[in-house]
Amino acid sequence: MRIIVKLFANLRDFGPKYQELDVPDNFTLKELITRLGIPENYPMIRLVNGDFAELEYSLKEGDTVSLFPPIAGG
Repeated sequence: MRIIVKLFANLRDFGPKYQELDVPDNFTLKELITRLGIPENYPMIRLVNGDFAELEYSLKEGDTVSLFPPIAGG
């Protein structure tokens, strides 16, 4: 199945800011992050189709995954 991955800010060190990937059925968000080479403990905000997602989320055909570093400011 095909998904879209968007990486923001310093997470672009792990790939292009926009990419379409073919992944197996029942591929989890955690497996995707590992495949991208992002360390397991790397702090990030994970969205799938604009909603917060847990690492155990099973990706579906056409999902858009967006990964952001934590944002702070004031």
